[in-house]
Amino acid sequence: MQTTGTVHRETAERRRDTLERLRTERDIWVATSHPEHGPHQIPLWFVWDGQAVWMCTSASSVTARNVREEPRVRLALPDTLDVVLLQGEAECFPDQDVPADAANAFTAEFDWDPRAAEDAFLYIRVAPKVVRAWRGEPELRGRMIMRDGAWLD
Repeated sequence: MQTTGTVHRETAERRRDTLERLRTERDIWVATSHPEHGPHQIPLWFVWDGQAVWMCTSASSVTARNVREEPRVRLALPDTLDVVLLQGEAECFPDQDVPADAANAFTAEFDWDPRAAEDAFLYIRVAPKVVRAWRGEPELRGRMIMRDGAWLD
């Protein structure tokens, strides 16, 4: 999404814009960390279910290893002119134990069903606890739009 100016949006507008992006975008940056191996960041496909971000990765990936060891993650939508950052804790679901509605939404969005793949996959659910959104310096103040899992007004 491109912005055309640096107009200051109020919290309610930032929330609406953020929810629209979560509903319509397909890629999100996932930052994880491991106590022994350090930070790791990678883009993944995602689906927003209205409450949480659902992603899927190889069960043997660095991301899967990290979230099993340290579930705290940061997520970012890929537009530096319209920043959306989310923080939360990852819940892990092996591909055969994922809730059907989440797996079906993922399959419908990407025309790919990891549950049918030969290799094992891990679904990762992150319900944000903190969300920040801003467009440029004029919006740095007031960038927090969710705190402790509750949207701010």
